[in-house]
Amino acid sequence: MNPIISGIQQVGIGIPDVQEAFTWYRRLFGMDIKVFDDEAEANLMLPYTGGMPHKRHAILALNIRGGGGFEIWQYKSREPVLPAFEIQLGDTGIFATRMKSSDILQTYNFIKSTNTEILGELNQAPDGTEHFFVRDPYGNIFEIVEATDWFGNASSHTGGPGGCMIGVTDVEQALKFYATVLGYDTVLYDKTGIFSDLACLPGGQSKVRRVLIEHSQPRAGSFSKLLGSSKLELVSVQDRVCRKIYENRYWGDRGFIHLCFDINGMSRMKALCEKNGYPFTVDSSGSFDMGEAAGYFSYVEDPDGTLIEFVETHRIPILKKIGWYLDLRKRDPQKSLPNWMLKALSLNRVKD
Repeated sequence: MNPIISGIQQVGIGIPDVQEAFTWYRRLFGMDIKVFDDEAEANLMLPYTGGMPHKRHAILALNIRGGGGFEIWQYKSREPVLPAFEIQLGDTGIFATRMKSSDILQTYNFIKSTNTEILGELNQAPDGTEHFFVRDPYGNIFEIVEATDWFGNASSHTGGPGGCMIGVTDVEQALKFYATVLGYDTVLYDKTGIFSDLACLPGGQSKVRRVLIEHSQPRAGSFSKLLGSSKLELVSVQDRVCRKIYENRYWGDRGFIHLCFDINGMSRMKALCEKNGYPFTVDSSGSFDMGEAAGYFSYVEDPDGTLIEFVETHRIPILKKIGWYLDLRKRDPQKSLPNWMLKALSLNRVKD
């Protein structure tokens, strides 16, 4: 039996000021549900932090409309390092995070009104889906994409993350990994060329192969209704030598540090990854406290070293003010939590 994947739980974002970034992402993207706000020492990530533990401050934020969350992550014991070069399309790692929009023109006009940096104009991807790109104050690129699956109601113009654009060197090897381990087994398009909708991006004039993939089976598990469906776009540059986005830097430094999936059945996931040649590189080996939340986490690398995190959620706060916490280990792992319970997470919203 394979592990259960509920969906993309969060994209990790390394930034220089966690509180400032939480405010910015809350106002622009509606990421206003604070699941946890925790300061601690990251002492299990030694393979990616120079062999030394480091203090950090992290906030996990969600949007009740649906999609994944942001793990906004700041080093407290060292200065987070920027890349030594301009990241270009096709460099290996997470290049951009896909944000869901139910009305792409309305979202475009709203973001334009905030004076946020918009890269290029509203355009069409090879499958006809309308999208555009924005850059946050920290240099991170977000792709705003039309989406149709939603959960709760909110006034925000987007939902949470619905995937990522990931640079790879060998598309076939990457496809094998994302299909076998994560269930992205359906190719929606596979195109090679120079694309007008990417021309606005750093390196966007290069010839690239771009492959959009999704999971054919609907996600299951406790948070599947909230996290929803997702798509990944794999991009391989054809006319230059790519670089590793995190070369000579630590996990947690500035940028998109990992792509995290909420799962159930960590031992089964470990066996699946090992069977296919992708052993865990980090393993918390049981429940790990994350402030108000708790879970079991691990990491693997895709064929190019991009970090994929798995979290088996054990405890989450539903309503912190009255001490209402949910222990997920006592529930049927196949079933989604009832809508009313998931919507109760919005009681933890942070408002201006």
